[in-house]
Amino acid sequence: MTHLDRSGSATEPATGPAAGPGLPDSFGRVATDLRVSVTDRCNLRCTYCMPAEGLDWMPRPEMLTDDELVRVVGIFTELGVRSVRLTGGEPLLRRGVVDVVRRLAALPDAPRMAMTTNGIGLDRLAAPLADAGLARVNVSLDTVDPARFAELTRRDRFHDVERGIKAAQDAGLAPVKINAVAMHDESGRDNPADLLQWCLDRGLELRFIEQMPLDAQHAWDRDRMLTSAQLHERLGERFTLTPLPDEARGSAPAELFLVDGGPATVGVIASVTAPFCAACDRVRLTADGQVRNCLFARDEGDLRTPLRDGASDEELAAVIRGTMLAKRRGHGIGEPTFRQPDRPMSSIGG
Repeated sequence: MTHLDRSGSATEPATGPAAGPGLPDSFGRVATDLRVSVTDRCNLRCTYCMPAEGLDWMPRPEMLTDDELVRVVGIFTELGVRSVRLTGGEPLLRRGVVDVVRRLAALPDAPRMAMTTNGIGLDRLAAPLADAGLARVNVSLDTVDPARFAELTRRDRFHDVERGIKAAQDAGLAPVKINAVAMHDESGRDNPADLLQWCLDRGLELRFIEQMPLDAQHAWDRDRMLTSAQLHERLGERFTLTPLPDEARGSAPAELFLVDGGPATVGVIASVTAPFCAACDRVRLTADGQVRNCLFARDEGDLRTPLRDGASDEELAAVIRGTMLAKRRGHGIGEPTFRQPDRPMSSIGG
């Protein structure tokens, strides 16, 4: 078994947990973090994600039912998954999402549960989700300029997101983290330092994410992406950022920095310019029951078909294990052989 350092270079064979139970791949990584897309539907139309007219959503019969989803997640937890993040699309659009959370929290090996949401509707659902067993939320928010928000999302819903964030804090879904896709703003109105200050003022943890080629239009342009280095330069005009030691990061995708000496931090997820594939511990389940071993996977493991044909838990677990063993060394963005996934981000799940 080949082992990788964090940059993805091959080193000595892996020892330890990768050789034992769990969900190992052939490079010594073990998946313990499951991202579950509960729907591909979304109520925003972010310019870097989908066209203005939206997409053809999955027919509901193709999506896993609540019973199917809970059963499959239960198998993942038996295989060593310890944390589950519910995503979409927009997960709050799934009917009965609160009951899904409650049922997942009642599993014998109940995972720690989080959710990534755009925040619209969270003002109504934050407290019920917390009562059902959700531990915390990440809210996607790229700007705190309401006009720029409407421009980016094609919806005038900034203040709805604000209310959702406040409700999440009041419900104890802490720490509330903000995910922001870092992009150039040719108008000059949108400064990432403004977003960081807004989060600091409200006790929110901000994570900037380099824009990745996951749009439905396949129109991703690396030149429009703010790189980690450019982001540091922009933030450094107002704040002093001090990197935390690597050991504090573990398998987390974000590199953390103290802001003006701390205790507040800001994170940068440099998926494109400084990929962290070698430390990846994630696996994904799509709303239609497909296992993806990487955000940019070219192949999927079909669970829905055998599930509906009466497969046993052991047979479904074999599909999951086989899919993980086929995981590639890295996503390959920037390499000549890289191909953007056919599925857009809204269908894969974040």
